[in-house]
Amino acid sequence: MPTPRRLLATGFAVTLTALLPAAASAQGNLTVYCSVQEEWCRPMMQAFERATGVRVAMTRKSSGETMTQIRAEAANPRGDVWWGGTGDPHMQAAEENLTVEYRSPRMSELHPWATRQAEQARFRTIGIYAGALGYSYNTTELTRRRIAAPTCWADLAKPEFRGEIQVADPNTSGTAYTMLATLLQVMGEEPAFDFLKAMHRNVNQYTRSGAAPARAAATGETLVGITFLHDAVTQKIAGAPVEIVAPCEGTGYEIGSMSIIRGARNMENAQRFYDWALSAEAQAIAGQANSFQLPSNRNAPIPPQAPRFENIRLIDYDFARWGSAAERTRVITRWEREVRAGAR
Repeated sequence: MPTPRRLLATGFAVTLTALLPAAASAQGNLTVYCSVQEEWCRPMMQAFERATGVRVAMTRKSSGETMTQIRAEAANPRGDVWWGGTGDPHMQAAEENLTVEYRSPRMSELHPWATRQAEQARFRTIGIYAGALGYSYNTTELTRRRIAAPTCWADLAKPEFRGEIQVADPNTSGTAYTMLATLLQVMGEEPAFDFLKAMHRNVNQYTRSGAAPARAAATGETLVGITFLHDAVTQKIAGAPVEIVAPCEGTGYEIGSMSIIRGARNMENAQRFYDWALSAEAQAIAGQANSFQLPSNRNAPIPPQAPRFENIRLIDYDFARWGSAAERTRVITRWEREVRAGAR
């Protein structure tokens, strides 16, 4: 029989364990596929580890690359959560049954645009941030070349921008696919493809990453970079001589999303991360990491530098249609055949 001293010591240990923060007593692992910039991926995962004690293995790839990986691993999933990246491929993953339904208790804290996306995807994905599409140009290089400042999509097809534009490849980049879907909605399909063929002559590189053209415009490697506006803001705040343009004809926007991968090996921790990532505290990390999207949690602070939707001419982007697998495949296939394969 334990002595009174042994009982006292045991009772103290139990009480102490009960008082320890969750981070100290939690255990387990989590694998996250991250599709925002590395500078935001890392502090997010580190903060979750500190909060819970769960060990996170993180891989950073673009939205298109992550979608390809999840599809290839469907029979033997290696990831648990797909966090970040444009919503269209997340919607496609939901349609292809690659992700699972989860209804977070934090949904009531979110903006309607985030929960509406969840409803459209049968709760297999949810919005975590939003950002408008546009472009930036290097003001120093524009002055040196004596070119009039562009203000519209149509300007990017002008001959004076020959070899001066960078944009990502829609096969690997959700940003670039959002551009295709946006232009088709703004202009109509046939005029949009005529524009894309004309702009193709002005493109010096189709990058793998959607944010890369903003960095190239910032350094003067290219004159114009087509990206989400928040990626250009990051460069401008760092001191780059860039001007940011929300095109005059109107533009689309992304709902950056999060999904739990079907067959996740660490399902309990995946749900735990999902709930945590929807919190105002977790979403505040974006601004600290110089990422200037609009957060989906209504209580999360909005960075003052973030491009506000009320100042931009936004289209009524049809996420359900353009996020479907059939439409995405059709549009990218046509772009490959009629635009990418064309002469420059």
